[in-house]
Parts: sequence; C-alpha cells; structure tokens
Amino acid sequence: MTKHRFSEDALSDWMRGTGPDSDVVISSRVRVARNLRNQPFPMLATSQQAAEVLNRLTEVSRSGKLDAYGRFDTILLSDLSELDKRVLVEKHLISPNLANESRGGAVILSENEAVSIMINEEDHLRIQCLYPGFQIGKAWTLASGIDDIFEDAADYAFDEKRGYLTTCPTNVGTGIRASVMMHLPALVLTQQINRILSAVTQVGLAVRGLYGEGSEALGNLFQISNQVTLGQSEDEIIENLHGVARQIIEHERAARKRLLEESRIRIEDRVNRSFGILSHAAIMDSKEAAQRLSDVRLGADLGLLKEVTPNVLNELLVMTQPGFLQQTFNEKMSPEQRDIRRAELIRDRLNGKNDHGGVER
Repeated sequence: MTKHRFSEDALSDWMRGTGPDSDVVISSRVRVARNLRNQPFPMLATSQQAAEVLNRLTEVSRSGKLDAYGRFDTILLSDLSELDKRVLVEKHLISPNLANESRGGAVILSENEAVSIMINEEDHLRIQCLYPGFQIGKAWTLASGIDDIFEDAADYAFDEKRGYLTTCPTNVGTGIRASVMMHLPALVLTQQINRILSAVTQVGLAVRGLYGEGSEALGNLFQISNQVTLGQSEDEIIENLHGVARQIIEHERAARKRLLEESRIRIEDRVNRSFGILSHAAIMDSKEAAQRLSDVRLGADLGLLKEVTPNVLNELLVMTQPGFLQQTFNEKMSPEQRDIRRAELIRDRLNGKNDHGGVER
C-alpha cells in the first residue's frame, strides 16, 4: 500500500498548535465554493469537461502562484486507494462527496494541511482553510487570499444580483461557509445544551456533528456554522459567527466552573473512570471512545488530569476512526477487530507508547 504523508500522522501540523480559546474551540474553518463560467456543474459534466476543469485549476498550483502560502501538492483521487480517501475524510481534508467522485476529482493540499483545495467536488472549486482554536477571522483572511489567486487565473461564474453561482442554492451569494468546532461537555452535563443550540439556530446559524451535515455530535463536539450566504457580506457572516461563538465559549466556561464548585467529586469520578477504562479496556466501539475521550479532555482542561494533554486527545479522535485504524495497522478489519485495535491504540497512547503511526512532539 502506498504511504502518503497525510496518512502517516493523525494530527495535521496545524493542529499541533493550541490557538486562542482552545479549551473550548478545537478548530476554525472557512470554506469557499466557486465554479467556472461556461462549464457545467460537476454533477452534469462529462469526463472530458471534468478533466478540463481539473487542468485549468491545477495549473494555478503548478505555476507557483500559491507559493506565497507555502508548499502545495496536488493529489489525484484516482491515484488513491479507498482507504486513503477515507483517511482524508476522517482528517477533514476532503468531503465524503469528493471521496466518492470518480471523474476528475483532486485535492491541492498544503504541507501543513491547513489549506485543502478540492477540485470537482459538488462545485468546481472548494477552498478550505483551517486554524487551531478560535481564529475564524484568520481562516477567512487566508481563504480570501487564496481565492483571489484563483479568481485572477480563472473566470468565475458570477451574477451581479445573486453573487457567486453554486451547485447548491444554499451556497449562492458569497459562497462561504464558516464554522467553529466546539467541545461543549459542561453544557451537555448541566443540561443547558438544547437551550443554547436552539438559540443558535434562531440567529441563522446551523449546528452539526463532527463530520458536518447529517453527522452525530459524538464526544460532545459540535460544529457551529453560518446558514445564510445570500444577502450578507463575507465580513458580516464572519462577525455574526464570531459573536455567537464567543457567547457559547463563555457559557461553556461558566458551566465548567459551576460543575467544579457544585459537583467536583462527581466530575473527578467521571473523568477518572473514563481515563481508567480507556487505559485498560480490551475492546472499545467508536461511540464509547468518543464519549470517554471527551470526559478525559474535560479533566485535562480543568486541571484534574495531569497525565494527558489535549493534543493527544485530538490525535486519538482521528486515529480511532475506522479508516485510520486500518491504515495505521495496515490491515483490513471487521467491526469487532476495529474495536479491539481501537482499545489497544488508546491504551498505548495514554500510557505514553507511540508505536502505531503518530509522532510524539
């Protein structure tokens, strides 16, 4: 099996940093959707038309125009195994939709994996920029700069009244989706989460799980993003998300403080039980792993657990996914075998061993 750089480490380089407010915000992401004028949308394109789009957009990378933002590699989806594609999805570097695309799909990936430029996904071009912690403004600045480079080199489909034209009508306008991935265990434990998330949806934001639309909020991880792309400027979208996320951060921290003041023994017991189970379990399904890793991360953030760091837990959230497990151990597994290997990997990582692909930093 070919070993690609993105499959060797669970954590992308950018994720090794902490970033502002990283006790609550795991990451900030901005995605920009664009299409080329006079080309059918990918879902309607022939193989030849998809190849033309691929060649035009990858030429931007080949020409060196992206060099100001670091080193980039172009990866053709046709060159990857199904397992490689699954690992890219689990690391949030491509979408499930692109992983299933068989005609002209590619990703232009920065060396630190903070920038992922998808070609012939739902739209011709999707620029994704990721930052650790709460840095949604910086993510937008980076995405906007890269977008300008492509816009100078390609003729975008744009309408004076509607803005950027996209395959899905919900992206028409600015074409941007901005999101923050938040760890909200205290709001869940204090039963405030439904009220908070209901308020979020009332101000035009969406709440999704770890892998976006349609996914479950495993491990108390919630993705908060804008729903409106038409009728607001890019700056207004970013400012609205920033303001709401800031309020959620404060609510989560207040809930954590309340837990420590009113239920410290119960929280210590919960955290230590989960740490003990993760450190010794012989079998572990993905749902239980995500919940117990959430407990341990909460304990680390509250100073109740000195043995682990948040980065190890970030890494395990990726490494315990089905695709990455099979890539790490270089074997095809049944669901039960994955559960056994997942438990083994978690035990080793929490005990300081690192024989399965991650790199201690």
